[in-house]
Amino acid sequence: MNEINLKVTGMTCGHCVSSVTKALQAISGVEQAEVTLKPGAAKVRGTAKLEDLVAAIEAEGYKAEV
Repeated sequence: MNEINLKVTGMTCGHCVSSVTKALQAISGVEQAEVTLKPGAAKVRGTAKLEDLVAAIEAEGYKAEV
């Protein structure tokens, strides 16, 4: 199992955190996703590809980078 830490920008509230968390959890291979508003981060455990994680976050309207 891998752990990927991403910096997520553009989140401003709890709803943002919820949206990003749900988007990440919907990806095949994600076993656990923890998203925090401050400092704007996502910790993902599982076998999902980095590109898929970033794409899911960006599809919700936020920016993500390693």
